[in-house]
Amino acid sequence: MKTSTANSLTLYTFAMSHYSEKIRWTLDHSHIPYREVRMTPVFHILPALRMGRRGQTTLPILQTPKRSIQDSTRILDWLIEHYGPLDVLPKTQLTQIRDVERRFDAIGKDVARFLYANSFGSADAHIIRLWTDYATPGQAAFIRRAYPLIRWAFKRKLSINPKRAALAQARITEVMDWLEAQLADGRTYLVGTHLTAADITAAALLAPIACPAQHPVYGEPLFAQSMAAAIAPWRHRAALQWVRRIYELHRGQFFSDLSSDQQAAKRSA
Repeated sequence: MKTSTANSLTLYTFAMSHYSEKIRWTLDHSHIPYREVRMTPVFHILPALRMGRRGQTTLPILQTPKRSIQDSTRILDWLIEHYGPLDVLPKTQLTQIRDVERRFDAIGKDVARFLYANSFGSADAHIIRLWTDYATPGQAAFIRRAYPLIRWAFKRKLSINPKRAALAQARITEVMDWLEAQLADGRTYLVGTHLTAADITAAALLAPIACPAQHPVYGEPLFAQSMAAAIAPWRHRAALQWVRRIYELHRGQFFSDLSSDQQAAKRSA
């Protein structure tokens, strides 16, 4: 394994982002040292534009000694180049793994759209708490005051409306159908005989719906309660049971302790 950039990686994330979880999990499982900076929505925009240099505000972003890489798929590409071969991205099965990754990445916005469509207006207090968990006191105060405007802008950006929410639900269901078809032969892993980025991506992208206990956001009872009605039709599906099992087998205790600065900011918010 190439290790010239070890101990020099910083991962910028949202704590609740399924794409961020995909990269956190990959780095953790691969024992690649990194520092995580959990960012606050709205206040992430300018740093993301500056670091990504792609006109995009999305996270995660992996900052390396030479450049910053934005987008989870591009981050995996970089990890393969600089840290490969990785156990979760074996060369002999890479094509199959990346195919599964693309399939689940494609429903990332659908998952977010469906969840927010079913929580805006009914779980706003919980959303504000999630958005301000790692904010400074000033940032948290701004988000609380400006929340109605932020919510409106967020709904426009994600095209959150009944028609698009219904389409998102259909797309998510279709991917669950595909996943269950793959698992019908009794396999534990989607590609090969051990955990790969295919499993990590599938489990991470469906975690907001599966609510695995090992996830620090989606495993919270309050989150599960707030989404219970929306996810009820899927709750006992084999696809989501598989997600919970993969988390139980491979995620365990969430890896990242808050930095002292983040703890202080959270206590003061």
